[in-house]
Amino acid sequence: MDCENVRLHLLDYQHGRLAPNRDAEILAHLAGCPRCREADAAERVLTDMLEQRLPQHSASLALKRRLTARWPAPSVARRRVWGWSPRWWLPAAAVALALVVATPLVYDRAGRRDAPASAMVAEAVNDHLRSLDGRRPVEITSGAIHQVKPWFAGRLDFAPVVAFPGDDDFPLRGAAVEYFLDRKAAVFVYGRRLHTVSVLVFRADGLAWPTRRLTPMGPVQMYAAVTRGFNVLLWRNGELGYAAVSDIDATELRMLALRVAGG
Repeated sequence: MDCENVRLHLLDYQHGRLAPNRDAEILAHLAGCPRCREADAAERVLTDMLEQRLPQHSASLALKRRLTARWPAPSVARRRVWGWSPRWWLPAAAVALALVVATPLVYDRAGRRDAPASAMVAEAVNDHLRSLDGRRPVEITSGAIHQVKPWFAGRLDFAPVVAFPGDDDFPLRGAAVEYFLDRKAAVFVYGRRLHTVSVLVFRADGLAWPTRRLTPMGPVQMYAAVTRGFNVLLWRNGELGYAAVSDIDATELRMLALRVAGG
């Protein structure tokens, strides 16, 4: 699919209304098209703003009575369905005008505020997908953290710090080197039953980290997001940044992130 067709179907894709083959085509296109990934992230931000974060107020009883009195009865509505009675099209026009004026403002402000987080979340998911489909396989297979950490020597310009060696709930499977945006990252691969969890560690400086919707978790502040069916957690600790990605339950991913962060 080309960019135009993908963007026409983004909302249906995000709400799971497409056929499996069309859904797979859009997923494949997003994996290789940064501009469409940005459009997808912006659509999700707008949906979140409209559905969850805009204030909602119930109408007063007096307003409900006035609307009931002004609204045409069902029989009248059927007879005048093609008419231009101001009793119904004026309120509808006012609502439409308000949406036309307000939506660009909400979209622009939400997109600007969450753009840094959206870019980092999208990159973390892309790195995770490259690991899953074999484009960036695990380069060292080992469940021993004392074998994995030394393997990064000479492959990175920093020493990745991970406090969690793995356990029965989240066994360490191995590691790899990946690019996160404009820099190299260490990827620690953990398991959770039949699922895979990627934990990326990279230099934090120079990145536009999210400053909103942060949740204190152990010694750090974490940013949580859900995109393309994956849960993502972002946090920084000193000079290092971290991203945890998986399709496991969000609560389980937080459990692992806390262990990695030393909480």
